Amino acid sequence: MYIILAIVVLAVLYAVFVYNGLVRARQMAEEAWSGIDVQLKRRADLIPNLIETVKGYATHEKSTLEEVVELRNKAQAVPAGDVAARGQAEGLLGQALGRVLALAEAYPDLKANQNFSELQSSLETMESEIQMARRYYNGAARDLNVKVESFPSNLVAGQFGFSKREYFEITNEADRAVPTVKF
Repeated sequence: MYIILAIVVLAVLYAVFVYNGLVRARQMAEEAWSGIDVQLKRRADLIPNLIETVKGYATHEKSTLEEVVELRNKAQAVPAGDVAARGQAEGLLGQALGRVLALAEAYPDLKANQNFSELQSSLETMESEIQMARRYYNGAARDLNVKVESFPSNLVAGQFGFSKREYFEITNEADRAVPTVKF
């Protein structure tokens, strides 16, 4: 009788331990996504300043600049929890930003402008921070996904509604391409 009771108590304690591990992993993934969201918001806030600086020099490149503004607005409109759609929108925005930065090659005065240089440096730093936040999120999502899918924690995960997280990645191969700028 005591042996059966001990087995039941151990099983309950194990289930509690697994549940707490799943909660911890889910919270880490949510925290990581929040970090990405903050970095993407900072980048979106920097874009109007960059566009205004470039506009002063590259007035006939209006369509490229408008495209960046449009893609920024689309990225901001993606619902917070839609990782795949946000990844796609941010990939398109990053590609368009690359074209804007490449415009500087055609405008030597723009490249020499201190405001543009500072904005470009800030954007490059921000892109690096976004990349780090994305790696952190994907690691947290991976850890949660492993716990949700592996035995025996998948039994507890299924009982309490834990689900896998999507990775924040560029899914369209065209988004990975180096942007081309034509004059």
